[in-house]
Amino acid sequence: MSLIVVSPLARIAEMAVRHKACEMISLLAVNQDFHRPAVIRADRHLKLGVNDITVAGTGDLIAPQEVHVGQIIDFARSWDREAPLIVHCWMGVSRSPAAALIASLAVAPDDDDEDLANRLRAASPFATPNMLLIEIGDQMLGRGGRLIAAVKSIGRGADADGNTPFALPLPMRETFSR
Repeated sequence: MSLIVVSPLARIAEMAVRHKACEMISLLAVNQDFHRPAVIRADRHLKLGVNDITVAGTGDLIAPQEVHVGQIIDFARSWDREAPLIVHCWMGVSRSPAAALIASLAVAPDDDDEDLANRLRAASPFATPNMLLIEIGDQMLGRGGRLIAAVKSIGRGADADGNTPFALPLPMRETFSR
């Protein structure tokens, strides 16, 4: 079964080694520096400079944009799914769960949005996907509002300590569109 592992920054190396991952998407502030785990291939590491905000024009912060979501979609579609994909942000609660949902639908477009959101909630009681990323992803993936509605239906996650990674299972491989 293919997995997307969602992690806070502090645990990416542990998660990459534990799950034998070699590909990763990072969603962090532009100047936030960190060390890429050695098991993650440099050419298969997508770094997106984006803050966890939902309104553009908030000082020097960078709101998620179509260019960011387009890169998530393209990267996910180029993922061979032989090993889990690590997706992380600072706490693993907002940006990375949103990116994981987008990546999942990019590789499994026939998946049901509500089922996907429920799998996310079952995997993490803390996930509260960034709604701007979700709204852009819904539009770019042609979901017709289904992804937005599904994420709203699971509600805000529980308060988090920012130290709880989780794995989001993808549907069986034969349902994937390549």
